[in-house]
Amino acid sequence: MDVSDDDDTRAVSRPTGKRSSRRARSGSSDHETGSVATIDRDGAGSRKTSKPSGKKKAGSGTGNPFKRLVKFLKEVVQELRKVIWPNRKQMVTYTTVVLVFVIFTVAFIGLLDLAFIKGVNWLFG
Repeated sequence: MDVSDDDDTRAVSRPTGKRSSRRARSGSSDHETGSVATIDRDGAGSRKTSKPSGKKKAGSGTGNPFKRLVKFLKEVVQELRKVIWPNRKQMVTYTTVVLVFVIFTVAFIGLLDLAFIKGVNWLFG
């Protein structure tokens, strides 16, 4: 076997990307915990579904609303920790781009409005 063929095989079998490594670290998805609904057939051949085993999902409509609110806020904080925040230089650049675009768009629409006003005044009097 050639060395380049061996490298190609290894490259294919290695996981790549952030998502696969993040998913492996967390290990808390429903798929991994095994909470899957199964379909059972009785003797007559009719289908009946059984509910997933395990605890009832929290926040499914009943329960203490304050506990659900606290849980929601904790999950919001967890998600905000995952955000990649821009640094100061990036923020100034993004803000400048947005402001320039808004100014250009306002000027363009204002000029079109002025042109239409002049055209209507010229046409109708």
